[in-house]
Amino acid sequence: MPKMKTNSGAGKTFRKTASGKFKRKSAFKSHILSSKSTKRKRKLRRSTLVSESDIKRVQAMLH
Repeated sequence: MPKMKTNSGAGKTFRKTASGKFKRKSAFKSHILSSKSTKRKRKLRRSTLVSESDIKRVQAMLH
């Protein structure tokens, strides 16, 4: 049986951490930035973790 292919979009989007969680970039940071506050945009620069409810779905895309 052949190996399963990684979802190429997910492979570029998520990174696995040492503890087995997944890092992702914050959403809502690509356009219409003039209406967002500087504080909000600064917080969106940071990476965040994939929520517990989505981890199984991300793992399926990456394996």
